[in-house]
Amino acid sequence: MAICCYSGIKRYEHLLPDVSLGSTSIRGEAFRREEIGKFAEMMIEMLPEDLAFTIFVPSVKAFDRELKLQVNDSLVGDNVNNTYAILSRILGFSAVPRTLSSIMVPFGEEISYDSLSGLTLYISKSSDGKLLVNRVESEKLDLKKGKIVIHIMDGVIMDAEFEQSVQPDYNEGD
Repeated sequence: MAICCYSGIKRYEHLLPDVSLGSTSIRGEAFRREEIGKFAEMMIEMLPEDLAFTIFVPSVKAFDRELKLQVNDSLVGDNVNNTYAILSRILGFSAVPRTLSSIMVPFGEEISYDSLSGLTLYISKSSDGKLLVNRVESEKLDLKKGKIVIHIMDGVIMDAEFEQSVQPDYNEGD
């Protein structure tokens, strides 16, 4: 059965668009580097292109909303090292060492994989075809760069401890 599934996956792998992180197209739609964002691009570049990975990267809005990361602020001066540390932690939570396109996730079922950091990712597919990973919904699916499958998410996948460490401290100034 595993061989049958593998051959089925390999048969449709060519349908996934290849992302060059420049200008390309996704399902016939114009795609620009700005749509994935600099932070997602930096995370993707941390992975080797010749090995199979799937990464669930936050959208530009999610980086700003949940991590308060903005390119014009977070990549200058003393902030650069802190930004790289945050991105590498998020990469560990959101990448799995295998190819996982959206067509491999069955409707109505939940599958799970351990991320690079060991966080269990619970993945399901909604009736409209979007992926839901640890309660974070996808925005764009099945982008590809080398052997890396990229899903853009409307949120940040992270463990509870890291999530608490990046939340604003409302007691400051007391």
